[in-house]
Amino acid sequence: MPDLRQTRKNIKTTLAILLGVDVIALAVLFSPLVGSTESRHQEIRQLSGELKAKTIQVEPLRNLDKKVNIAKRQISDFYQRRFPAQDSEIPAEFGKLAAANGVTIGQVKYKVDEAEMGLLEPVEMDAGLSGNYKSLATFINALERDDMFFIISSITLGSEQKGPIKLQMKVGTYLKAGA
Repeated sequence: MPDLRQTRKNIKTTLAILLGVDVIALAVLFSPLVGSTESRHQEIRQLSGELKAKTIQVEPLRNLDKKVNIAKRQISDFYQRRFPAQDSEIPAEFGKLAAANGVTIGQVKYKVDEAEMGLLEPVEMDAGLSGNYKSLATFINALERDDMFFIISSITLGSEQKGPIKLQMKVGTYLKAGA
């Protein structure tokens, strides 16, 4: 037969320990260390706001590996479409744009520099152009919007009273290295 006195003593000890834990829990709940219910709710709201702000802050980093792959493809496409492989393509495109917009090319000086980091060779052109104001303006617009990458670095207008407007233009572009 089991010893009921020992069992009763164990139950009383367990109940006393549980009662002590309850008293400690109530003391902590109502003590100033933990704060009021309102302060806990306010802290939860604050932390929730911080969580939302951090989530918004890291949103651009989601799927970063896919974005990097897309960017690599876009860069490759940019290099393929916008930079010529042969140096003869540059004056051909420049002349085509000039003829399409009614601009006459007087003289053009070309200067090809060494490749920067082995990818592209800078090409500088110093061109003397002439035409009426509208044709020169549309030519400059077409040059900036062309698929081939042109950078207009300076434009100098001539000072003639009659006849077509003279324009001196410095234009830069790039040639694929090793072409």
